[in-house]
Amino acid sequence: MDKKVLVAYFSAGGVTAGAAEEMARAVGADLYEICPEQPYTAADLDWRNKESRSTLEMTNPSSRPAIKGSVENMAQYDTVLVGFPIWWGVEPRIVDTFFESYDFSGKRMIPFATSGGSGIAAAQKSVEEHCPAASWEKGQVVNRSNGAQWVKSFLKMG
Repeated sequence: MDKKVLVAYFSAGGVTAGAAEEMARAVGADLYEICPEQPYTAADLDWRNKESRSTLEMTNPSSRPAIKGSVENMAQYDTVLVGFPIWWGVEPRIVDTFFESYDFSGKRMIPFATSGGSGIAAAQKSVEEHCPAASWEKGQVVNRSNGAQWVKSFLKMG
């Protein structure tokens, strides 16, 4: 691959991490985990609790959880795959923090998501709205077993 690729991901329970790691290995990409400054606990992730941290973040469109660490030299990447679990039909707010932390102008951006049943259409629309200067391509819901194959075939197309 002539172009430098980054697989950036947020994973609350390890599913998205597994898919991201497989994808990065499959195409020789660098890997970056979007880590919250304050790690999520099981109670924070209880979507049935209207007072849980994840519920409060997701019901507040302007919520931007802080990220621990940063990507070194984001300018070196031509293509950035951004992975996340689907929360409330879209990407978690911490992924929006990631989008607002860098200049993605002109970069090829490809979302991928893990989900227990939701598709990626609403998340695709949302990420494009949060990061309009990027060159977005159609994303995919993936898992550990299909993510590597999808990204290999996808990047050959581009």
